[in-house]
Amino acid sequence: MHRGMSRWVIAAFAFLGAFVLCAGVASAASPSITAIVTGGDKAPIAGVSVSVTGPEGFTGSGTTDAEGRATIEVPAAGQYIVKVDEKTLPPGETVKDGPERTVNVLSGDKKALFPVGIGGEPAGGEDSGSGAGEFGAQVLQLIVDGVVLSLIIALGALGLNLIFGTTGLTNFAHGELLALGAFTAYVFNATLGLNLIVACILALVVSAAAWGWGQNYLLWRPLRKRGTGLIAAMIVSIGLAMTIRYILLMIFGGDGRFYTDYAGQSGLEIGPVNITPKAIILSLLAILALTATVLWLRSSRMGKATRAVSDNPALASASGVNVERVIAVVWVLGATLAGFAGMFQGINNNVAWTMGQGLLLTMFAAIVLGGLGTIGGAIVGSFVVGMSVQLSTLIVPTQMKTGAALALMIVLLLIRPQGLLGKPERVG
Repeated sequence: MHRGMSRWVIAAFAFLGAFVLCAGVASAASPSITAIVTGGDKAPIAGVSVSVTGPEGFTGSGTTDAEGRATIEVPAAGQYIVKVDEKTLPPGETVKDGPERTVNVLSGDKKALFPVGIGGEPAGGEDSGSGAGEFGAQVLQLIVDGVVLSLIIALGALGLNLIFGTTGLTNFAHGELLALGAFTAYVFNATLGLNLIVACILALVVSAAAWGWGQNYLLWRPLRKRGTGLIAAMIVSIGLAMTIRYILLMIFGGDGRFYTDYAGQSGLEIGPVNITPKAIILSLLAILALTATVLWLRSSRMGKATRAVSDNPALASASGVNVERVIAVVWVLGATLAGFAGMFQGINNNVAWTMGQGLLLTMFAAIVLGGLGTIGGAIVGSFVVGMSVQLSTLIVPTQMKTGAALALMIVLLLIRPQGLLGKPERVG
């Protein structure tokens, strides 16, 4: 492996080493739901009965304390219905927007807000500002969630864009590289009993060696030597994606799985925003990994060779660049970034056989929106798509958030067809 590439891999492992030191101080806790009942000017209301129902017949209940909070632990991640008993509210007051909330618990503590007022309006009248404050807090939380999602998309999209740039392959199996990385770490962690940090490091090595270099050597390199066209190669990638996806389903089943460490980590409240320590640490590591990759591409000899192959493979080969070696390095790099993205998603949420398929469309959208073949475009496009996915829930139902982000992509491409950072090309 090229010396510059070796330094990049060592740096990636150093980032995960930092995760060992930082994440070790975070304590695991059972997932829970905290109902917050407030009146005028966000004054807490104590003594309100709250019930929670969920999967497999789960029921739980609690009563708000002096801070207007009732925390109910839940057995596992899933969708729960939180309901306030309006009979226990002060006389004449009801919950704005109804007494029920449906919340999706992934890990840690999930908040459910219940603003209370007379006749369904917040107590204190329209000038109390509680509605505006609640909306502002919701926007800030969605922005933070959007940054986390954008980083996951960027890790996958950057490798996908590099593979497309150097080989011309539209790889529909790239999402499965995320799932393979996540499940490899799961096997090391949950099956073999290794600490999650050690499991992630080993999973990155497997992602680079087997899912990256091995996949290219055994499948894509022979196809290139046989002169397989790009359309045929794309069809192969679709078949490969389906094969990997259903092998994962056959081995691990259809239920979401969790790593044994940090699965139910309590969130940190930073002003109106709630975020877990693991999400903060993983986000910082993702930023470092993306920065290191961009710097490697811009400054190292192999990085410059990669950009040369991406611009013109024939000319690069004629200039003495070993094109096959460059492509092999790109596959190793892309699989490593994708494996990291899958572990990020798995640690932050859960590990599922459809996780790669769910993120693949957003990765493609990020690449097209940012500009095909542009390194910075993949990252910028990822943030546009990730933020759009989360903030769109202010307008559309949660189930439609990905569609809303793709609609925004279509509008932006109508205005700038070459993408945000792409260069316009003359046709004809």
